[in-house]
Amino acid sequence: MADAELARLRREYRGLQDQIRTLGFVAPGSVIERHTVCGTQGCRCHHDPPTRHGPYFQYTRKLDGKTLTRRLDAEQADRYREWIANRRRLDELTDRMDRLSHQATELLLAKPSTAKRQPAPHS
Repeated sequence: MADAELARLRREYRGLQDQIRTLGFVAPGSVIERHTVCGTQGCRCHHDPPTRHGPYFQYTRKLDGKTLTRRLDAEQADRYREWIANRRRLDELTDRMDRLSHQATELLLAKPSTAKRQPAPHS
């Protein structure tokens, strides 16, 4: 029974590895879309209802405890969104791999050793 379960865990683990191989670039962080109001009175962004300026895209992430922000065009924002989605998928896959590894470890440690123990040498 434990051998069949271990084989199943290995198959699932290999399947997760295959999924990781298909991922493209990864990036942590987020992309936001902003619409802003300017300081020019009489501009369309001050009308009722306002027509704000934008969209302006920003990529933000933490690096060494500091926030890194980069302005993006629409195409770059789409690319970063894909990379961020890939990163989230990678995190899900590695979390699943960790759980499978833990299950396999429990099975392997509970299994009695098939190697015969050598008696301790006499002095």
